[in-house]
Amino acid sequence: MSDQDFDKVRDFYNEKYYGKSSAAHPAGLAWHYGVIARRLGDLRGRNVLDVACGEGAWLRLLKGQGANVAGADISARAIDVCRQRMPDDEFSVSTAESLEFADRRFDLVTCLGSLEHFLDKPAALREMVRVSRDDARILLLVPNAGFLTRRLGLYGGTQQTQIREDVWPLSQWQALFEQAGLHVEQRWRDLHPLSRSWIRQGSPLGWPLRAAQALALAVWPISWQYQVHHLCRIVRR
Repeated sequence: MSDQDFDKVRDFYNEKYYGKSSAAHPAGLAWHYGVIARRLGDLRGRNVLDVACGEGAWLRLLKGQGANVAGADISARAIDVCRQRMPDDEFSVSTAESLEFADRRFDLVTCLGSLEHFLDKPAALREMVRVSRDDARILLLVPNAGFLTRRLGLYGGTQQTQIREDVWPLSQWQALFEQAGLHVEQRWRDLHPLSRSWIRQGSPLGWPLRAAQALALAVWPISWQYQVHHLCRIVRR
């Protein structure tokens, strides 16, 4: 990957994705992220890094549970918001492929809904492993090519398809994780669409269909899910 490739990505996130900042990306989180945070157990005093942290809503949740938080994002606009909201914490404007943190520093590294947009996924995963302690966990949220609505031709991707969005089968994601030295311990559905705000996006005529899809996600098997959380442990070689 060339510097120009990363510059294009940086410009997209600074000018388009985060161009309207808090108006387009509110500080709040869907209720389901609270469920995921609780599944991670007691984080009091633990060092947590979120890669591609955006404007820091997930980190604010974990900080509220007692974690020592840090974040990295390619967008300077997003990191500026993080620093305003959490001035006492550490944030870095950097790519996931070259994190500006010391080796074996973190107890938990998260990357939620971002790995599919990275230019060099193996390099990004190697960096997450590098900054993780031997007993650390890494939580990855990635899209699933087996998503039933996508297979039916009813979903084409997010706004970030404009710059890059790789949607793979879960088996391909797992192979990538294993190549990076990660063992998948648990997989969880992403149920954030089970919310009024998600269902009421777009035209009211589409709300019944969105509501039906949100409810279906709660019972569909993992292989049909839109996105899947993978909780991983590191296997040092």
